[in-house]
Amino acid sequence: METTTGLFYTFAAVLLFAAFRVITARSTVHAALFLVLSFFSASCIWMLLRAEFLAITLVLVYVGAVMVLFLFVVMMLDVGSDGFREGFWKHLPLAGLVGALIALEMALVLMRGFKLEAPAPTARALELGNTRLLGIELYTNYLYPLQLAAVLLLIAIIAAIALTLRARKDSRHMDPSQQVLATKADRLRIVKLEPTIEQPSAAPAADKGAAS
Repeated sequence: METTTGLFYTFAAVLLFAAFRVITARSTVHAALFLVLSFFSASCIWMLLRAEFLAITLVLVYVGAVMVLFLFVVMMLDVGSDGFREGFWKHLPLAGLVGALIALEMALVLMRGFKLEAPAPTARALELGNTRLLGIELYTNYLYPLQLAAVLLLIAIIAAIALTLRARKDSRHMDPSQQVLATKADRLRIVKLEPTIEQPSAAPAADKGAAS
């Protein structure tokens, strides 16, 4: 077995284990960390396929930005995952059957492609590099799908903001318009009080008379 083949099977096994732990971990934070591990394993597989740009993008974008934001939102909202896990083991056999069928269909579709030899890089590819060739391909032949993906991501951002702006009973909200209309009389009230002088007690005089 070649070194590249051994590394591929190693990273693929780690990727499958991490993906399985993402859906079976009891803690949401642990599931997110296993998802980070799966992303890192997938980026290593991309590196073995000589797709350096995709591997670095997967690490920088998903692991460095998306997962950090996801962990921040999970810890800030404190979402309980107990209700989501109800009936998990009851539906596990059906879910496993569906997953096996999907894997079998993907294997049947891609099995012929696995037997093909990788084409030798052309002189233009060696001169420009993978990153520049990918940019030329995206912004020429796949410009409209790229714009469509950007619009979908914008819709997802707006939907995420709309979901986080829901009213909560345990949070206090302020109306900026009411704060702007506030005056000094609403904030401060001056009260005039008459000075009071305490009268000395007669107890010390009575004590002197008793002593004499």
